[in-house]
Amino acid sequence: MTTILVTGATGTLGRQVAERLRTGGADVRALSRRSPSYAVDLRDSKGLDAAVDGADAIVHCATSPRGGDDRAAGHLIDAAKRAGVPHLVHVSIVGVDRVPLGYYTVKHRVERMIEDSGIGATIQRTTQFHDLVLSIVSGAARLPELPVPAGVSVQPVDSGEVADRLAALALGAPAGRVPDLGGPEVREVSDLAGVYLRATGRRRRVVPVRLAGKAYAGYRSGGHLSPEHAVGTVTFEEFLARRHRRAG
Repeated sequence: MTTILVTGATGTLGRQVAERLRTGGADVRALSRRSPSYAVDLRDSKGLDAAVDGADAIVHCATSPRGGDDRAAGHLIDAAKRAGVPHLVHVSIVGVDRVPLGYYTVKHRVERMIEDSGIGATIQRTTQFHDLVLSIVSGAARLPELPVPAGVSVQPVDSGEVADRLAALALGAPAGRVPDLGGPEVREVSDLAGVYLRATGRRRRVVPVRLAGKAYAGYRSGGHLSPEHAVGTVTFEEFLARRHRRAG
């Protein structure tokens, strides 16, 4: 039986990756700070060697917008090398090399660390998840008017489709940087905010706001998009409808 370690296994993506691998017959080790079986904080790595030992592959989904992803990846790489793990699958973000955002800069650094590690690696970049778009517009909808970044489009992808791809990659051979995985549509954030308001029956005026800075310019130029790899199938409307059915 193939043994696969999934980091960030209690998160939105990692949980689904672990489920798919188990369904496929793999022995899955679910690692996160809150995991009942492998409770490890990658930033200090205590207990990491035991989690990695004997693994045939690692799917690295753990991440934190608050920082420390490069430190965590360094600990994971070192542990994987000590254990002789032959395959490390890493999920990254489209545009980490084009949009000058601090979080993206660190994610790009992690990519290079993995590529230079000497471990057989597969790196999968994806566009933003539907979950992230929902979090942004639902949070903004708490205000009397719903502000959105003017002129910014996104290409949201379903996290379940990303989980399908990562599980398949983990069961295969190291493939290096593989083609991006993008959502089915490129749409302005203001448009998706309207979709959310109609789906939830809320009334707000959507207000596009021009922002300053290089990161905003990078988003406006589409550095985070991959329209040539629009292989996802689940639209934002379908994602919201599915969540509504589950809530009901």
